[in-house]
Amino acid sequence: MIELPVISEGEQKKKRKPDWLRVKLPIGKEYAKVRKLVDNHKLHTICESGSCPNMGECWGAGTATFMILGNVCTRSCTFCAVATGRPPEYDEEEPKRVAEAIKLMGVKHAVLTSVNRDELKDRGAEIWYQTVKLTKELSPETTIETLIPDVKGNWDALYRMIEPGQEVVSHNIETVERLYRRVRPQAKYHRSLEQIKKTKEAGMRTKTGIMLGVGETQDEVHKAMDDLAANGLDILTLGQYLQPTKMHLEVAEFIHPDQFDAYREEGLKRGLKYVESGPLVRSSYHAERHVNVPI
Repeated sequence: MIELPVISEGEQKKKRKPDWLRVKLPIGKEYAKVRKLVDNHKLHTICESGSCPNMGECWGAGTATFMILGNVCTRSCTFCAVATGRPPEYDEEEPKRVAEAIKLMGVKHAVLTSVNRDELKDRGAEIWYQTVKLTKELSPETTIETLIPDVKGNWDALYRMIEPGQEVVSHNIETVERLYRRVRPQAKYHRSLEQIKKTKEAGMRTKTGIMLGVGETQDEVHKAMDDLAANGLDILTLGQYLQPTKMHLEVAEFIHPDQFDAYREEGLKRGLKYVESGPLVRSSYHAERHVNVPI
């Protein structure tokens, strides 16, 4: 594979983000409509909590990724902008509010995600189940992707989360194995692979995402692709990591768009069915396309 130029950590401090990482500010009537619905229903979105660069585009199209089980996470991943701490008790009415908001928005494809709730015995599985179930009841034509957290090997919780009939089940491994302690200190690479495997064995369409530019090598990305394919992954998303604040993990390099294209081709060669790869790609970006990927 051709080695493409990257921007080193030292150069990064002297240069602005490359042109390919520029995004438009969120504006427009549809954006305002979604903004109002989110506020009125007291909902959390990963679009905001995760500082997603595509919020303007997605909200402008009348869609959003809803984050259930609150907006405080029990994990302290070094890349993530979501608040870390001891979460308050979850709201049992949240599934109803989320389902009603999705119906009011009239979205054809909804993405649901959540913070980690390690302090809960069921990892929040029942709220997950009820949210998908009620959404399907109120909006039977709406397809759903659930981006679920690491259940720490609680497979009963996993099976409850994926039981109510969503079309896609996603769980992000985020980075390559070598960087787990630095990027996801409370997670385990092989445990996430096993979660994907068990999800696939349950008959679901599986998906994961990896951030690039945190210090991984091309060989390590290829190895991760092989591991994912061997564990039943269908869909992979690859995007550029962007540092949300100075307190978070620094960007090691900005990956050129041509390299993202090369990774897409490599993923397909290695047995993955669909690879969404680009600097601004995030887990839920163009998620509606992933519903039709063959199981």
